[in-house]
Amino acid sequence: MNQRWRLLVLWMLPIGMALLLGWQVLGSNEIRTTNTSSTSVPPANAAVARMSYGRFLDYIEAGRVTSVDIYEGGRNAVVEAIDPELDNRVQRVRVDLPGLAPELINTLKEEGISFDIHPVRTAPPGLGILGNLLFPLLLIGGLILLARRSNSMPGGPGQAMQFGKTKARFAMEAETGVKFDDVAGVNEAKQDLQEVVTFLKQPERFTSVGAQIPKGVLLIGPPGTGKTLLAKAIAGEAGVPFFSLSGSEFVEMFVGVGASRVRDLFKRAKENSPCLIFIDEIDAVGRQRGAGIGGGNDEREQTLNQLLTEMDGFEGNSGIIIIAATNRPDVLDSALMRPGRFDRQVSVDPPDIKGRLSILEVHARNKKISNDLSLENIARRTPGFTGADLANLLNEAAILTARRRKDSISITEIDDAVDRIIAGMEGQPLTDGRSKRLIAYHEVGHALIGTLVKDHDPVQKVTLIPRGQAKGLTWFSPDDEQMLVSRAQLKARIMGALGGRAAEDVVFGRAEVTTGAGGDIQQVAAMAKQMVTRFGMSDLGPLSLEGDSQEVFLGRDLMTRSDISDAIARQIDEQIREMVKICYKETLSIVRKQREALDELVEILVEKETIDGEEFREVLSNYTVIPNKERTIPILN
Repeated sequence: MNQRWRLLVLWMLPIGMALLLGWQVLGSNEIRTTNTSSTSVPPANAAVARMSYGRFLDYIEAGRVTSVDIYEGGRNAVVEAIDPELDNRVQRVRVDLPGLAPELINTLKEEGISFDIHPVRTAPPGLGILGNLLFPLLLIGGLILLARRSNSMPGGPGQAMQFGKTKARFAMEAETGVKFDDVAGVNEAKQDLQEVVTFLKQPERFTSVGAQIPKGVLLIGPPGTGKTLLAKAIAGEAGVPFFSLSGSEFVEMFVGVGASRVRDLFKRAKENSPCLIFIDEIDAVGRQRGAGIGGGNDEREQTLNQLLTEMDGFEGNSGIIIIAATNRPDVLDSALMRPGRFDRQVSVDPPDIKGRLSILEVHARNKKISNDLSLENIARRTPGFTGADLANLLNEAAILTARRRKDSISITEIDDAVDRIIAGMEGQPLTDGRSKRLIAYHEVGHALIGTLVKDHDPVQKVTLIPRGQAKGLTWFSPDDEQMLVSRAQLKARIMGALGGRAAEDVVFGRAEVTTGAGGDIQQVAAMAKQMVTRFGMSDLGPLSLEGDSQEVFLGRDLMTRSDISDAIARQIDEQIREMVKICYKETLSIVRKQREALDELVEILVEKETIDGEEFREVLSNYTVIPNKERTIPILN
């Protein structure tokens, strides 16, 4: 309703101004009349003709004028005169007078002509004053309305004085609905953060032995591992005032705004001490100083300087615990990472199989799961999945269950959800033809090498159903958590990736190989390069010939020069090429030996479009001995 009134006033403002101007124009004119006893303005057709002033004087001298009505202060008159050209009939004519001259009045009196002077009707004094004030009042009211409307808009001109205020959300007792029991798969991180909550609730337990409350806790981990969820759990468990904001909310386009917001945040926090401050994505404001190209004295660095001072400066901030989260710890400023500012750095890594199982149990509480569906099997099939990935997996499976009008989630929906998350949406099946058979040979080539090479992960299924950009897929599932990968496993993965190209080469010939192996060859090159340059698994020896695999930070890494000489770089290329050449030669040998099994598996795949791992191994076992995939873990001395 208020919005409608504002729009109405904005529309009425120009209309009122136009009416006011029209009223002032009318008020400045004298009111005309045609009746001696009336002061109304004579109609336009009251006089059918006009008479010049000179002829009017001639008519007066000739005694032909019978009456005169003077209007507009002597500028206009309506005259009744006898016109001899119309058989001496009386005619009303309009005369433009030069003004109310005394000579004209004396002449009319001397000739005995009846005349009347009609005064100008003016508006009442009060109405005139109101008319003069109406325009300024409307103008001022419109400006006030626009200013109030700007104040209500984020970042409007009326909020100029609010730029320096913090945008942190504040709660005396944050009711996030999340407790530590709702967070699973990150037990080590939970233990460290539970101590922070205990510090706030029972500080005497630690101060009695001389321990001090930590000033800051930095949560580090890949996206989706639960850093923000842990912060919500701390807020729900602590029961103390809680401030939450993002690192990007400090920085604005105006100089000094970020530092002012930092000061205001800590001022409010000290007023509510003890309290918690959670800064999500702190790398937005905490990046390394001096890393900007062309100078580093920018707004973000001033904000960081103020944050460093407030966290551990001259005055200190006892009773305030800062919790921050980031997935780019490599770009944070070293002064921000030191003890005294962030005393604890808690790593939140992707969960292992036990962690995945506990996460699945948490997210399966409100979902209908089939009795024959084992969450442990799902946990084994999803290595590398984070907590967010597992939550999305169960949600996608629930959506598929509802779409298929089933009562509970089964293993079929879980398999389809995993395939959709990893590879993309399911496409239309391929029509039977040369392309379908070529893709079948390619995928069976991957699965054949993955099954016959001992150190490769076992095949889960082979399918010709397109997903995403892939026209066919071969799925491998590791049988255990692969924290460490051996040289034999890396070599087996290179051979498995080359299996598709090798099958095309053996069956169709070198001239008929396709671009379908483009992605496989990129993976092969990346793995071979890492074996040579990072892991020391080549004839060059145990040397690390490249930096770490962290993402490039422009200000720090742009001008970093390579420490590898041209000769070493040439040897690296030779080692990579030789390694891939040997693996491809072995892959071709296996495919040629198992050509008969390859053809039968392709016929089955073209007919069924999907073969699971058990059926694939059963068919292949009729032609050759399948190596045992069980691995022994070496004991480290």
